[in-house]
Amino acid sequence: MNTPFDHRQIRRAFSRSAASYDAAAALQHEVEKRLLESLDYLGERQPQVLLDVGSGPAHAAAALRKRWPRAQVVAIDMALPMLRQARKQAGWWKPFARVCADARELPIAAGSVDVLFSNLCLQWVDDLPAVFAGFRRVLKPGGLLLCSTFGPETLIELREAFAQADSVPHVSRFPPIAQFGDALVIAGFRDPVLDRDRFDLTYPDLTALMRELRAMGATNALQSRRHTLTGRARFAAASAAYEPLRRADGRLPSTWEVIYAHAWAPPPGAPIRGQGEEVAAVPLSSIRIRRRE
Repeated sequence: MNTPFDHRQIRRAFSRSAASYDAAAALQHEVEKRLLESLDYLGERQPQVLLDVGSGPAHAAAALRKRWPRAQVVAIDMALPMLRQARKQAGWWKPFARVCADARELPIAAGSVDVLFSNLCLQWVDDLPAVFAGFRRVLKPGGLLLCSTFGPETLIELREAFAQADSVPHVSRFPPIAQFGDALVIAGFRDPVLDRDRFDLTYPDLTALMRELRAMGATNALQSRRHTLTGRARFAAASAAYEPLRRADGRLPSTWEVIYAHAWAPPPGAPIRGQGEEVAAVPLSSIRIRRRE
């Protein structure tokens, strides 16, 4: 199957970064905290089975287990070393299951899950409708999907700086909020609500930014990437292209756009659009969007 991502490289990168991830992932933890707040949409419901998909070291799975101590919580990640780190969150007093699997092929029974939580995992997925169809498959009718991903403004400064230094892409192109919402509706989810944050982080230099990305496992995993080292000349050229953006405080800016969504699994038998005769183009105006800057 032709795909823009090298999923073996994604697994290798996150496996290598398992020990350093937590210290570098301050933004990911903040987004996770905001996404967890959306659990309030459940009201007084008492979910029985909850998945944390793309769990990393599974802080969210631990939070879910703490909130619903009688529920079954499963942390799923494609990088086994991440799940070994997750063991630290799953002490004897709040255990949860850990499963090494790909978000694109969840080894979970159909209609068995009350809540599927996925924080900043879906930017590594190229076929969003297919993945959302898989999420819908495992959710019970009326089950809640909570997810987040990076939007197209993410790392735009880095993308443009490297574009001036190299003809080969160094930064993935992330889906816009309209495409993300369309994919939810195409997969059959009901009442999707989308939200958007923009975070502006700063770094002393390009080296510091690249070091942080490596520590988080967020390296270039495009199939079209250069399969050799970037080289000093190209890196110096990218650094020079980035330099005019330096702020008055002497630091370089880095934009991170985050898209959040929650939606509900439909009743049994509802069609998945795009599979069979029901195909639809979903206008952005039909999807409720809240924006936070």
